[in-house]
Amino acid sequence: MQAAPVRATAIPSITDALRAVESLLMSGGQRTARRNAWTSVLEDRRRAKDRFEAQRVLEEVTSVRL
Repeated sequence: MQAAPVRATAIPSITDALRAVESLLMSGGQRTARRNAWTSVLEDRRRAKDRFEAQRVLEEVTSVRL
């Protein structure tokens, strides 16, 4: 009885698989544009979180003074 062969390559993650599909379907410029857009979305979310936190702190400081 023989042992099952050992797999030499790692199983790709879902992210790797999606990037492979993306590279087949989109040209380089489209990939860059999509990634830039996603980076902008993440940065907007970070700024919104910072604004929310700053507003909360200002409201706390204002309520303590009154």
